[in-house]
Amino acid sequence: MLAVNYSTIRNNLKDYCDRATDEDETVIVTRKNEKNVVIMSLEQYNSIMKALRNAEYLAKIDRAFDQLEAGSGRQHELIEADDDE
Repeated sequence: MLAVNYSTIRNNLKDYCDRATDEDETVIVTRKNEKNVVIMSLEQYNSIMKALRNAEYLAKIDRAFDQLEAGSGRQHELIEADDDE
């Protein structure tokens, strides 16, 4: 992970974009008196977002199991699907 100031990024944007995509480098862009931002490859971003969605899904399943163990579950009849569908 690199931390680079805004002026350096502006003058060398292509180089840092190449490092992010070709070397899987994460670049933190520091900005004076502003919030910092991050440059990363789309592949890395998509991987992080997938992991986040998976974690949210697993947390939902854990909550459902906790509800069942606490006796909050309800039993329902299964609905048979038509063969035509």
